Amino acid sequence: MKPSISLLALMASSAVALTIPTTDVEVEVDTLAERKVLYVIELAPGETKQVTEEEKWELKKEGKHFIDITDYQAVENAHLNSRQMSAAAFPTTITQQTRVNPLLSQLNKANLQSNLQTFTNYQNRYYRSSYGQQSSQWLLQRVQAVISASGSTVATARAFTHSWGQSSVIATIPGTSTKTIIIGSHQDSINLNSPSTGRAPGADDDGSGTVTILEALRVLLTDSRVKAGQAPNTIEFHWYAAEEGGLLGSQAIFNNYKSAGRNVKAMLNQDMTGYIRGTLDAGARESVGIVTDYVDASLTEFIRKVITAYCTIPYVNTQCGYACSDHASASRAGYPSAFVIEAKMEYTSDLIHTTGDTLSTVSYDHMIQHARMTTGFVYELAFATSL
Repeated sequence: MKPSISLLALMASSAVALTIPTTDVEVEVDTLAERKVLYVIELAPGETKQVTEEEKWELKKEGKHFIDITDYQAVENAHLNSRQMSAAAFPTTITQQTRVNPLLSQLNKANLQSNLQTFTNYQNRYYRSSYGQQSSQWLLQRVQAVISASGSTVATARAFTHSWGQSSVIATIPGTSTKTIIIGSHQDSINLNSPSTGRAPGADDDGSGTVTILEALRVLLTDSRVKAGQAPNTIEFHWYAAEEGGLLGSQAIFNNYKSAGRNVKAMLNQDMTGYIRGTLDAGARESVGIVTDYVDASLTEFIRKVITAYCTIPYVNTQCGYACSDHASASRAGYPSAFVIEAKMEYTSDLIHTTGDTLSTVSYDHMIQHARMTTGFVYELAFATSL
């Protein structure tokens, strides 16, 4: 097991660099009996199949997406029933530039680099391994340190526990209503050739998204109104466990929210925010990829406005298929969701799920663009009274 990490107080302007030992660690290896367990996955709305966990990894190697609905087969898919979908009137204009623009200048590449260095030091972040458990504990401590350093007396962070070792992490900044805006990324990583023990730094997938939204949270908490809980709407940042296993962590959370009657107005997912080499090698312009299939069209259109207002690079439309990341869990539960990725899908990193997904492959400048979008998106919707 990795030793527990004791965090120093986090300075608001920079992240503390931590070195995580990667030796003398025991890993929980799946037993033969566990490998024979059958799971029910959904490959498209209403299209299900029973597979073993090993067969899950083979599907991922083939580039096929799925959501593991084993524990939620009785839950009707909102994709199949439009009456279940929540409705929200998203703003038609950008109105918060005066408050947001000063925040954007505080986004710090050194924070991204320091946090990502620590996060990728784990052998992997496979959700059933001790590495995955320890990395989620470190992440929770980091989020708590960001909140503590902000001086906010209302913001909180907690672990959302699961039946496997790795917990999801949820940070909440209450507003004056329970209408909730959610930003999400997944925290786990996997080497598909050796899921439980193989080296999987996961710098881009999805270490990049994890630290990008963490930096946006830090900057948002420097705003006096946000950190005092004076926004009209509640803000949540989510870091999901077990995305690679079939969107397991996000599905558990959004089904929990659905059962509890939570009023989620928008969910923005970011899975991979740092790789631009494919785009540049193709002679294309660096841009932010906006996924247009299996997402809420109105929310996606609003994000286009946010990128135009707050990023210094353009957006490009792209598609990724059904259940390609955690926004699908929100949509399946009936909540409006959207997905923004580092580039057009054909230009995203082909090194994910391998030992090659390292720090050297990511651009911190590009991650800052995603952080700019995240900050603007959250602030605009947190103060939108029409939702």
